[in-house]
Amino acid sequence: MDLVEIDSADDPRLGDYVALRDVQLRTSLESEHGLFLAEGEKVIRRAVGAGYPVRSFLMAPRWVETLADVLDAAGDVTCYVAPEQLVETVTGFHVHRGALASLHRTPLPSLDAVISGARRVIVLEDLVDHTNVGAAFRCAAGLGWDAVLLSPRCADPLYRRAVKVSMGSVFSVPYTRVEDWYHGPDTLRAAGIDVWALTPADDAADLSDVTPPERLALLVGTEGEGLTQRWMRSADRRVRIPMQGGVDSLNVAAATAVACYALR
Repeated sequence: MDLVEIDSADDPRLGDYVALRDVQLRTSLESEHGLFLAEGEKVIRRAVGAGYPVRSFLMAPRWVETLADVLDAAGDVTCYVAPEQLVETVTGFHVHRGALASLHRTPLPSLDAVISGARRVIVLEDLVDHTNVGAAFRCAAGLGWDAVLLSPRCADPLYRRAVKVSMGSVFSVPYTRVEDWYHGPDTLRAAGIDVWALTPADDAADLSDVTPPERLALLVGTEGEGLTQRWMRSADRRVRIPMQGGVDSLNVAAATAVACYALR
């Protein structure tokens, strides 16, 4: 562990942590350098514990002792120590948890590796909101689902906001992107997994009236456009959350939680 005190927000060594609120800039930077950010003690511990190699740490002095075991476990990695106000200037927001880590991304596993042996899989189609993606991972972890599959256009699970909302569940739930999205339903069925689409459509079966199969992939789509016709038509079954009070649907994060609980 190499502790380095920082006294300037313009220090070029802090490049990994600049402008964390700028989604477009961060997406470009993180993709170019193959990195992602973890924020807060619990999330940092889970990221390091999951085996992601650490590039560096940035934290206020009060966190150095608390995270000493994590810093030691990370090996020969620099920990930049700076006043909280300086950290806020660099990142562009108040890091209320006081600690950040920059970590190397690792290659995504194959689709076969992720679904092998999985009994419950969440499939996210074109969810571009990082908060919703993070919430889906937290549902999977908390409700005992085995894996998450992402369409090619889904938001990045390792983007800081998604990681934060998931409380680090993105590090423990196996996931990958399904690059051949068109043939995705056929691939899942060939592996012995039924595909069910979650939809508010009136002709869908109520979750309270169905018996889930042994192996199930639950398809969740965007709140605006909904599911693509290809996946909707290909689904083995369509299911819905019965609603009352003139409300036709829940937001995607809440709907995913309800469905995952009902079908767990």
